[in-house]
Amino acid sequence: MRITNGRRFAALAVSAALAVTAQGAAHQAAHAAGIDRVGITVGSLGNPYFVATDKGISSEAGKITPDAKLTFVSSDYDLNKQFTQIDNFIASGAKIIMINAVDPVAVLPAIKRAQNAGVTVAAFDVAAQGATLTVMTDNVKAGAISCQYIVDHLPGQKGNVVIVNGPQVSSIRDRVAGCKQVLAQHPGIKLLSSDQNAQASRDGGLAVGQSLLTHFPKIDAMFAINDPTAIGLNLAAKQLHRTDFIITSVDGAPDIVAELKDKTSLVKASAAQDPSGMAATAYRLAVAAVGGKKPEQAVTLLAPKLVTTENVDSYKGWGG
Repeated sequence: MRITNGRRFAALAVSAALAVTAQGAAHQAAHAAGIDRVGITVGSLGNPYFVATDKGISSEAGKITPDAKLTFVSSDYDLNKQFTQIDNFIASGAKIIMINAVDPVAVLPAIKRAQNAGVTVAAFDVAAQGATLTVMTDNVKAGAISCQYIVDHLPGQKGNVVIVNGPQVSSIRDRVAGCKQVLAQHPGIKLLSSDQNAQASRDGGLAVGQSLLTHFPKIDAMFAINDPTAIGLNLAAKQLHRTDFIITSVDGAPDIVAELKDKTSLVKASAAQDPSGMAATAYRLAVAAVGGKKPEQAVTLLAPKLVTTENVDSYKGWGG
């Protein structure tokens, strides 16, 4: 059916009206549920990844709970500090607590205290036992596709590989597990080390990288549990004049895009996440849960996408 300009304008007006009505309904539901305070605790506010998650939450809150006061804090991967933050959120009257858990199991007592106080707890990026809902990347798959790149680029699928670990949150453990699953399928690959904690940071990657490269004279590939670690490893390699291996990681952060485009960098691939979209989804589900509509599945997994030196030019970045 051909739509005239008049009809098209009318159709657009109806669509706009429906959108406004839906948004208004969401606002009314949020107001009725008393969502005026929300607490968000993440691993590190200094990590660009969590800057992106916080932007995702802020953006979504602006759409569906514009009157809610959002408080963002950094746990710095300290469980006791996160306990205190959660207790402070409860005391302040927060209706929703968004949590990037330091420890997926040990955090349970704090989550129970929150829920007993009538607070909806939404976990994002990593698991948190007892949370009302969880939204995170399929981190096992992220580790697997990143390490499959290593396998595919080792001559004869043979060589010495190092996994540079991090804080033992669920996402990092899952990435390492996914990587190990892939490497274990290839008897020609020797895993030299997998227990060194670089603290998921650039400085940690530099320090651990220097130690590993000094200890092991022959390394063919390194898997870093996140992009800051990978960048630190690359810096360590440059300082020690090592160019005989490749590095892969997880995140797809803005900084890693520059590394992938730099032909002198040893970083060759990163399993990209969508931190902004992940956190926004978790917030949207949390608001619905406060209104009595819990998600059908307690855990929502989002698929990662491998970004490499070969396809980086088409990568749209976080939120793209």
